Amino acid sequence: MNNEHQHRLVALLNGLAPFEGYTLSALEGVRFMRANHPLPRIPVMYEPSIVIVCQGRKRGYLADASYVYDASHYLVLSVPLPFESETDASEEEPMLAVALRIDLTVAAELVLALSTSRKDQMVAPAGICSTPMSDDMSDALLRLLTALTVPDDAAILGPAIMKELLYRVLTGPQGGAVLASLTQHGQFGKIGKALRKIHEQYGSGMDVGTLASEAGMSVAAFHANFKAVTHTTPMQYLKSTRLHKARLLMVQDGVSAATASSLVGYESSSQFSREFKRFFGRTPVQEAVEMRSALMLMPAEPGPEYAMQGLRPGFEIQPYAMAGS
Repeated sequence: MNNEHQHRLVALLNGLAPFEGYTLSALEGVRFMRANHPLPRIPVMYEPSIVIVCQGRKRGYLADASYVYDASHYLVLSVPLPFESETDASEEEPMLAVALRIDLTVAAELVLALSTSRKDQMVAPAGICSTPMSDDMSDALLRLLTALTVPDDAAILGPAIMKELLYRVLTGPQGGAVLASLTQHGQFGKIGKALRKIHEQYGSGMDVGTLASEAGMSVAAFHANFKAVTHTTPMQYLKSTRLHKARLLMVQDGVSAATASSLVGYESSSQFSREFKRFFGRTPVQEAVEMRSALMLMPAEPGPEYAMQGLRPGFEIQPYAMAGS
């Protein structure tokens, strides 16, 4: 990202994201993130997204790999993955970022439109990758943020610019890996079916055998391929999904820890409490109190229908579907 683009993007984000946490934009699928102080490593789970940091730095950790996303690199997640994230920021230089949800219908349209030579560049699918930021990407992002300052521009111009940004990702340095994952290339697509089942039915009883059957694979092959895609085991992934959803239920819907544990599929509330504390570092009650104290609902421009949500980045997990599903 060149200096001129970065300076203008930071100026726009300071206005679009005036408060810490997430700010919803005038365009569905676009959220702004701001942190005015460093955030330690915390468990997060994002929906399929492109995350572009314009100031400050974030680091993601998954298994033995780490991913830096800053003004020079953007992060792409083609499937929801539980990982850990930390943020470098300060009052003088806050972390300012944009999270763009990947519309898998638009992705499928782009795949069909891409030339055969582009499709031949597909490599092993990657559920997560950090990619160098190009001037083409930062120019498109600058036009998107500028459009988001005007409601009519956001509604009319925004979707086309979002499509352009996804196109830049698919034709960028890591495009082959992202393209392969979004088109359910090979075994990745079979794992995608199991991931969809987890996110649709996380509250029901399921085991590795059920998920392997959903993917049309043997248990051994499913386990190996699932770990290759998500860097975790099927049951650990299911547990992470349930715990993230339970936290969301407690904070956003105000349900008790016992109710949340039951809704996400735990039969034992004591087991839920133990696993929750091990995962998040606090008891369910402590975490709910902490998050509620951080939750703010304030109007964000251009009107009261766009609300700022003072939640730690990575707090939310959204439903998703794999391309072609």
